Amino acid sequence: MKQRRFRFKILALILLGMFALLAVYGGYSVNTYGNRWFSFSRNPRIRTQKQNVDAGDILDRNGVVLAWSEEGKRYYQEDESARRAIVHLLGDSQGQVSNGVEAFQTSYLYGFNLTLGERLAALGSSEPLTGDTVTLTIDSRLCTAIPTYFNAHAETAGKKGAVVVMNYKTGEVLAEISLPNFDPMNITADTLADPGQPFWNRATQSVYPPGSSFKIITTVASLKYLPGIENTPITCGGGLMVDNQAIRDYGSAIHGELSLKKAFTTSCNNAYARLALAMEDAELRRTAEDFGFNDNFLFRDLVVENSTYPTKNRSQFEIATSGFGQSAITASPVHMCMVAAAIANDGQMMEPRLLRRVDGATGVERTVFESRLYRTATTPEIAATLQGYMQAVATSGTGTRAAVPGLTIGGKTGSAESSLDGADVTYGWFVGYIADDSLPFALSVLVEDIPDGEGGGSTAARIAGDIFRYLKEHPELVTDNTVE
Repeated sequence: MKQRRFRFKILALILLGMFALLAVYGGYSVNTYGNRWFSFSRNPRIRTQKQNVDAGDILDRNGVVLAWSEEGKRYYQEDESARRAIVHLLGDSQGQVSNGVEAFQTSYLYGFNLTLGERLAALGSSEPLTGDTVTLTIDSRLCTAIPTYFNAHAETAGKKGAVVVMNYKTGEVLAEISLPNFDPMNITADTLADPGQPFWNRATQSVYPPGSSFKIITTVASLKYLPGIENTPITCGGGLMVDNQAIRDYGSAIHGELSLKKAFTTSCNNAYARLALAMEDAELRRTAEDFGFNDNFLFRDLVVENSTYPTKNRSQFEIATSGFGQSAITASPVHMCMVAAAIANDGQMMEPRLLRRVDGATGVERTVFESRLYRTATTPEIAATLQGYMQAVATSGTGTRAAVPGLTIGGKTGSAESSLDGADVTYGWFVGYIADDSLPFALSVLVEDIPDGEGGGSTAARIAGDIFRYLKEHPELVTDNTVE
């Protein structure tokens, strides 16, 4: 009998433990995925709420009204170029854009977070219920300027692409641009049928081979896992044979003997293939994962497609090409901006944030910006070495077109080869930052299908230079927000 009671007690304890684990997991799931589940377009609660509530205003960081409601209809900025520029970040009233602010912040915009007092006051009012006012971290003027920078250069005019600008100390997103864009106030049949996929957010939803911009991560791995590599000559013979396949640099260039820094600034593929082969594949993958590759991005304010470092079918050739960001490596423009930002921020990678504050219609403060460390990507010592290398890229390497007089710029160019609809295509990249605590901004620029003979240095770096000039002229964009 005693033994039976003892067994019942053990069973009860096990059941209680299972219920406790279930409760903890449930809380974790709601906290982590709740906003994603809630903002799902087929949520019946949202459809009902939209019939009874006027959506709240959306403002940029300077108080510019980006979206507002009148008599149940949603309106966007008067200037067409301005509303086009931020349509992917903001979303649209028809729901053509996935996971824009209009959808992802539904709980605030449609009054799901009202206090009991606010709800009681609304019952006695003849005015329609109004959702919260959402103020974003973005700068509408910067966002509006960026598409003009694409069209200002013959090599990038009319090209598809994406740009992300963020404060590398706080994680505030200043701009998130995807091209082509569309007018949310005039969605026509031609817009719906456009093969250029104007509703697709290339900054957050698309992942691309990062090409030589990934050499930032290979360099970090080399410094960590190959002792003395900074002072060890690396040979570029112009045609490294791996698994009976030749790895060549642009124009079949032969760089001879290079230091690690020189290999980085000249962006030598042969050298970086050798570095990848000198390490174990697991060490390069582990470093990539330190920077967020293969992670499930669950950011509070925006949905970002996961970046990948391959784990299967790893031949020597695949490992070698991984050293310069090819193989099956993929990353989004948002993530590559975070990579550059982590180097600028001494190895600390901040979570990207869009919400600056949320205020109720009665003036109650719902939430206010808090920065949060996403992960420590590398050590301050290794980050400092990379900072020197990236600054050399902008002064005497492949990224000189991103340089701006009066600013210290760090960066890395990239030209990534892939295929699109069965045809070969080259993507131009520039990721970089301003090395100045008074202007702590990082960016990534991605240009799709760049012309033959062009690279990231002659396409994306030009646009980066334009953006850096804008940031230099607007120091008021810096705010004093501390890490949570």
